[in-house]
Amino acid sequence: MAAAQELEMQSFHWHNTELDDHNFEIRGRILYFFVVLSAVVLLVALFLLYSRWLCRLIQPSLANAPDAPPSLSQGLDPTTINALPIIMHRLKSTPDVNTVGDEENECCICLGEFEDGDKLKILPKCRHFYHGECVDRWLSTQSSCPLCRNSLRVDSVVPSPISQ
Repeated sequence: MAAAQELEMQSFHWHNTELDDHNFEIRGRILYFFVVLSAVVLLVALFLLYSRWLCRLIQPSLANAPDAPPSLSQGLDPTTINALPIIMHRLKSTPDVNTVGDEENECCICLGEFEDGDKLKILPKCRHFYHGECVDRWLSTQSSCPLCRNSLRVDSVVPSPISQ
């Protein structure tokens, strides 16, 4: 029994100075599979990068195609933006038809208060108004009112049925 305990003690006796690397060997077959696997991973990564580049190259040309449907996030054209009515902001003490009341006294785009003499643009469908520069920037990228999201696009007019 003493021999078994002594054998057990010797098998767990380690020295930090002894390094046993005899079991770590790279044989020809393992090296071959490692090289092939690395090449396959590299080729797949290159293929994905190439396909991403190709999609980005083709994408803008598809957006300019005449048959492409208009994007909903696309803004309005500059002529439509410039055609919006402009009014001057005046204090409520001087009533006028073109005067904006005090119920809305700040631009919800820039959060700046309207001051006397500011040029405001009114959106035709919802009658919300904003600083001219603010709403121009907004409408160049979006086609809806910033406040109520009412669309400002002019859709094709469908003729109404004539009542008899």
